[in-house]
Order: sequence, then structure tokens, then C-alpha cells
Amino acid sequence: MPHKTPTLILVHEPEKACFDRLVADGYPKERAIEISSYLAQSTDLAPEFGLLAAACDKRGLAFTAVELDDAASVLAKADPDTTLVWTLTDGVAYFRGGAVPAMARLNGLRTIGADDALFALCQDKFRSGAVLGALGLPVPQAGLARDGKWLVEPPASAAGWFVKPNRLGAKIGIWPDSRVSELAHALELSRRVFSHYRDDVVVQPYVAGRNVRASFLGLNPETGVEALGIFFVDSGGDFQTMADSMALYGDTGQAAKDAGTYVEPELEPVGASLSAADRKIRAIAERLMSGLGLRDVFSVDFRVEPDDTVHLIEFEVCPGLPCFDFRDYCRTRWGMSLSEAMAETAVKRLVVKSSRRA
Repeated sequence: MPHKTPTLILVHEPEKACFDRLVADGYPKERAIEISSYLAQSTDLAPEFGLLAAACDKRGLAFTAVELDDAASVLAKADPDTTLVWTLTDGVAYFRGGAVPAMARLNGLRTIGADDALFALCQDKFRSGAVLGALGLPVPQAGLARDGKWLVEPPASAAGWFVKPNRLGAKIGIWPDSRVSELAHALELSRRVFSHYRDDVVVQPYVAGRNVRASFLGLNPETGVEALGIFFVDSGGDFQTMADSMALYGDTGQAAKDAGTYVEPELEPVGASLSAADRKIRAIAERLMSGLGLRDVFSVDFRVEPDDTVHLIEFEVCPGLPCFDFRDYCRTRWGMSLSEAMAETAVKRLVVKSSRRA
């Protein structure tokens, strides 16, 4: 029988494809630009596809980058014995990448990352919060509002509330006034979000503390929470806004780099100052892996108070791989560039699969 080259297929949804679809669906161009900007990791990683192909080739793998609209036909022709599918972007509302793991499963293909159910769950923050709470994890309780009306009223909060979209990059507040002291203001923000993005809002009690990102790449299949990179991510503000997010990634971020105005948030290991919080975060991540099914590659966002109190905000099954923090994680934890770390992760999965079939 002829030798079959093991292949890594990376499926990604480009910003422009999403933008064009949103405009065709009636979104104003400004809103379509904002929404599609969440796919900036596709824009940021595309120039490095050559590096990723070279890193794969060095390890005996072929590499193919596939745009989402072509994924169904490509995956239908792929060989289940030698193919691994890595989905770069998730989404079930504005974005459609969450369909890829299901398409891979339909064609008997192995995947990197969580199963397809979590690709949908993580993008609905109200539902995912309910599941995380059921697992006994420290996620803030939430209310849900749609266009100025409560679907679920939020709990009382002496510290006020934080308002964020339910399905659109929902760890951020879209505007600087996303922290509110009156629930009437929360309902006003829900009307604004519905008008701009056709989305509900999650309204949670405001929790104090610094923003923390826990990144994970299981270079080896048996890798556990000891490999988490847990860092404070300080950007100078209490929380990230839509404008802050757009300034870091994609075409806007590149323009800032070209102009010399690009400033990355500072990263500081949590364990260096709050060792108890570091341990709590690892325990939470272990619970997410065993109880929820996170694996291979993911990130989790937290708020951590000075007394080591930890608040779980959200998890992501498609972390921003080309973002500054994940690149730093690959360098500091694995001693590799992003492309080398991705290729090494892929070859370890394909080698394990081949050895089990032998």
C-alpha cells in the first residue's frame, strides 16, 4: 500500500467572509467591522501559515489551511486514518466555526480540542455560566436581559453590576459604562446592545480584582494542569472594551504597530505574588478538564482579588493563538514559537493514533 502522509488541517473563518455575510444580513458596516474583528486571529495567523507548514514538514506532517466555507468539501475527502483537524475559530451566532468539529466527527476525523458541544456552549455565556455553577465553580450569578426587558433578573449587588453581550466576546464590556450602579442603566445597555448587535446581555454582580488569563496547550496527550500558564493581564483599565480589543488584533492592531502606537498589556505570573490563587486556578482548570471536557488547547479568564479570592469569568475552546499572551506562553512554558508548538502538538496526536492502530 502507498504511504499516506499524516496531515494537519487548520480550519479558519476569515474576517472578510464574516463581514460580507453580516452586511448581507443587514448589519451596518460599522457594526459588521466590530463583530468580525473577533476573528482577527485568522488575520493575524495567516501570514505565518508558511512557518506552520515548515514546522509540520520538519516533523513529517503535511499542513493545509482551509477557509471555513471550503471546509465541508475538504473534510469529506480527508482520510480518517491520517488526518487531524484543528479549528481556529469557534462561534454559533455571528461566527460559524463551531460547526467544524461536528463536520470532522461526521467524517470520522480526529480533532484537536474540546468536542463540538463545548464549541456551542462557550459562546452562550448565560448557559455556560449555569453549567459552570452546577459544577460548583466560582462563577458569578447572572441575570439576562433582551432589549430593555428582563428574561432573568440579576441578583442584588452592593458593588453594582457588569453588563456584557451574551454571545459576542462576552468577557468584555462593549463600552466604558459597562459597569453600572443602577439596574435601569443595565436595561439601557441591553437596549443599546440589542440595537447594535441583536444580542442579549448578561448582567452579573461586579467582582473586583485583576484580570487573569490561564492558557493551556497540551503538547503531549498526557499533559495536565501543571502546564497551565497563569498570568495577570494588565492593560491599564478595569476591564477591556470593544475599542481596547480592536486595538490589539487584526488590521487595527497591525496599523497601530506600523504607527508605533501599539502597546501590549503587561503579563505577570500570578504564582509570583498570589500562590494560593495560582493553586485555586489550577484546581478549577482540572475540574473543567475532568467535569466539562476541556482538553488539548483552551484558555480560561478570571478575576483575582488581593486576598486570593478567585472568580471564574469564562472559558474559551479556541483561545487567541497568535495573541501576545499565548505566544508568550508557548515561549515560556514550551520553549517554542507558536508554529513549532502547534506542529509538535499535532504530531504527538497523530503518532499516538498511528501507534494505537498498529
